[in-house]
Amino acid sequence: MYIATARGADTAAEVPKSGMKRAVTGNVVALGLVSLVTDISSEMVTAVLPLYLVLGLGLSPLQFGVLDGLYSGVTALVRLVGGHLADRWQRLKAVACFGYGLSALGKIGLMLAGSSTVAIGAVLAADRTGKGVRTAPRDALITLSSDPEHLGRAFGVHRAMDTFGAFLGPLVAMAVLWLSLGSYDSVFFTSFCIAAIGVIILLVLVKDHQPKPRAERHKVSLRETAGLIRQASFRRICVWAALLGLVTLSDSFLYLVLQRRWDLGAVFFPLLPLGTAGVYLLLAVPLGRLSDRVGRWKVFLGGHVALVVALLALLGPVDGGVLAVLALVLHGVFYAATDGVLMAAAGPLLPEHQRASGLALVQTGQATTRMFASVLFGLAWTAWDLHAAVLVAAGALVVVIVAAAVLRPLRTYA
Repeated sequence: MYIATARGADTAAEVPKSGMKRAVTGNVVALGLVSLVTDISSEMVTAVLPLYLVLGLGLSPLQFGVLDGLYSGVTALVRLVGGHLADRWQRLKAVACFGYGLSALGKIGLMLAGSSTVAIGAVLAADRTGKGVRTAPRDALITLSSDPEHLGRAFGVHRAMDTFGAFLGPLVAMAVLWLSLGSYDSVFFTSFCIAAIGVIILLVLVKDHQPKPRAERHKVSLRETAGLIRQASFRRICVWAALLGLVTLSDSFLYLVLQRRWDLGAVFFPLLPLGTAGVYLLLAVPLGRLSDRVGRWKVFLGGHVALVVALLALLGPVDGGVLAVLALVLHGVFYAATDGVLMAAAGPLLPEHQRASGLALVQTGQATTRMFASVLFGLAWTAWDLHAAVLVAAGALVVVIVAAAVLRPLRTYA
């Protein structure tokens, strides 16, 4: 993922050879721009989804938990496929481009789906499939375009740009709805156009990793990809990332809990993710740099501590705007300290020709357990009540954090 050595200044996807190495290369910035534009498109569509399904269609917490888990977990297996194909063909950019293109076409699919829940579900699954396919090759490109010592900063810059797009998406959607007098098809079409721009930026500005000459290439097999788990350090990070995912409350549920506690009107619900995105945007780079200095695993666990405090705040006596600010700030800290930092921690443990496959294994384990986490939280909310479900979730998260801190799964690059 990151063990990129200087091979020549003429290859933009690699670390510069001479002089001071840039902490963040042009290729990382270009990938960040692609993610920024793509997230504007994605968040235009998804900002109102939780409220629409629960309040608009009347789904129970359990039903929503199943749907939310499937929506998040559908990327799990395709992440492995995308990572494996990118490594086997040594075409990281091409596989990532296919994923971005598939997600873009999904926006047109929403226009054609009408009110059919089956069709909408299929379109959303295609969109998530595109996201799953592109994620590992994109992150592998970031690591191969960066110096290992500055990976936290590189991922911080990329995630900050990505989050800026997520911040703008709901605002653009609201503007389009206002200008089009409430036409959702206008939102979907605008979202498609923006996503198409992201694909064009990828094709024009992003440089692929320079593969070895064809005679020297090694085609990675599925057995070799699975064999990465035999490496103790990498296996530990996969296991602990998955365990933490199993006790992590999803974004959608956190916003629904906050909406219930704050008694927030439906018209303002889409603005809640903006609070998280704003904090994430401000802290992604500083916390990425901090992880390079003090240890990536420490910062990663610190982010989960912030999530615990956010959950406890939702159970506390504070209400209204103060509660919203506190919960969203802590939620933003959680993402800034975990999202890119996990990839920066895992990357140096992987051989260069298996970078995408290895990252896909980490991401797949985490995505799969988070899918189950959503289902379990929805079941707890339905069987008990909201307060008990949040309390149990916070307690389980504390237990896993303490265990991960004591056992310290990473010894190097951590």
